[in-house]
Amino acid sequence: LHLMESGGGLVHPGGSLRLSCAASGFTLNDQTVGWFRQAPGKEPEGVSCISKSGGSTDYADSMKGRFTVGRDYAKDAVYLEMNDLRVEDTALYYCAVRIPSDCSGNVRLYHYWGKGTQVTVSS
Repeated sequence: LHLMESGGGLVHPGGSLRLSCAASGFTLNDQTVGWFRQAPGKEPEGVSCISKSGGSTDYADSMKGRFTVGRDYAKDAVYLEMNDLRVEDTALYYCAVRIPSDCSGNVRLYHYWGKGTQVTVSS
């Protein structure tokens, strides 16, 4: 079972990126998927989550209104749309699958992880 993130890159402050999470070995449309990020020297931080039923949860006030999680059912993928990016959003972004159907912002409650995609926001 593997997860693969894509879509990271270098962007100027105020810019946008769309991250994508795809899976091999299982159907991502049937899973609860969370997005996390980790900046250098910091603990992992919950970003957002979308449950099996399609409900979404955001975990940090600093990202609310700027980040949106959703599903691309045709591609069996989960995306994270990030707008109005700030320098402090610079981090390695991961997607993860949680076996229970409800969302959680706790990294320890997720069972499968991708290797991450780097997002760098810099002028």
